[in-house]
Amino acid sequence: MRTIPISTKIRRPGPESDLLRQLSERVVGQPQALTQIVPYVQMHLAGLAPEGRPVGVFLLLGPTGTGKTRTVEVLAQALHGSEKHMLKVDCGEFQMEHEVAKLIGAPPGYLGHRETQPMLSQQKLNGVTSDQCSLSLVLFDEIEKAASSMTRLLLGVLDKAVLRLGDNATVSFERTIIFLTSNLGAEAMRKQLRPDFGFETMVAGKRDSAKRLEGIGMNAVKRKFSPEFVNRIDAVITYQPLGAKALAIIVDQQIEALQQHIVNRLMDRAFEIDVNSGARAFLLRKGTSEEYGARELKRTILRHLTQPLAAMVSSGAIIPGDMVHAVASADGERLTLAVEV
Repeated sequence: MRTIPISTKIRRPGPESDLLRQLSERVVGQPQALTQIVPYVQMHLAGLAPEGRPVGVFLLLGPTGTGKTRTVEVLAQALHGSEKHMLKVDCGEFQMEHEVAKLIGAPPGYLGHRETQPMLSQQKLNGVTSDQCSLSLVLFDEIEKAASSMTRLLLGVLDKAVLRLGDNATVSFERTIIFLTSNLGAEAMRKQLRPDFGFETMVAGKRDSAKRLEGIGMNAVKRKFSPEFVNRIDAVITYQPLGAKALAIIVDQQIEALQQHIVNRLMDRAFEIDVNSGARAFLLRKGTSEEYGARELKRTILRHLTQPLAAMVSSGAIIPGDMVHAVASADGERLTLAVEV
């Protein structure tokens, strides 16, 4: 029998071979998260995912604005071509025990049975797949806010990949990756980092700081959830605070996204924008912070770029094909937009 060298077995390129690179370009500053998630996606794409359980279950921890939800959106874009191709459950809407019934629907005979459609039906899971990939992404956002009955409901899903609805129908989660995001331990993490963290990336003791954050996160998780629930999670991933370089890259990405939005929406009426370094520094200062990371950046760009541009388009100050320059004012407190003559 001829032995095939391992090197020749892995040369054939495939859609999964550059998935890590694709994700790394769009999820900034969290390489440890991506390297843990991608192998589970590859198992599904290769047809080698375990039977009788979800493809993967991940609990994403860390301070707000570090990219937890963004990771799931980018993965949906890479697999299905759209960030919206995922099923998102906002756990803040299920803080009361009776509200959890909305996930599975009311049993037959109960008031509102026909009117209450379950949020986690097989149809909805299949609806977030695509012709390119049969993997469903399900996000339970801020899981710590949910009533305890939700975590009990999820035990069977995380273990056997089966959910029983109110009408006794079953939903299979075998072709699903489940993401749970949480801010558990975030305040303690901020206190741990506050002496050293500003807008500068942690250099000295960076590895030790990461380990301390992971320890804080795991301790918070164990205090909140039962051992049975924690043991069904494949990986608990702690996202690290973003440094100056990562935040600057995110600003660049958001400006590129705005330009693409202008092209997509206006088409033959589109124009170009040029945001110089001073204006980018303004957006970085106004849209990012130690407490909220990059969470406020989209709103800052909306307020200081998108809305003023929209006003100029509406008034006829910008015509198709124009170049609009954005620069920071002399005092650095606002942006000035000018059309190139």
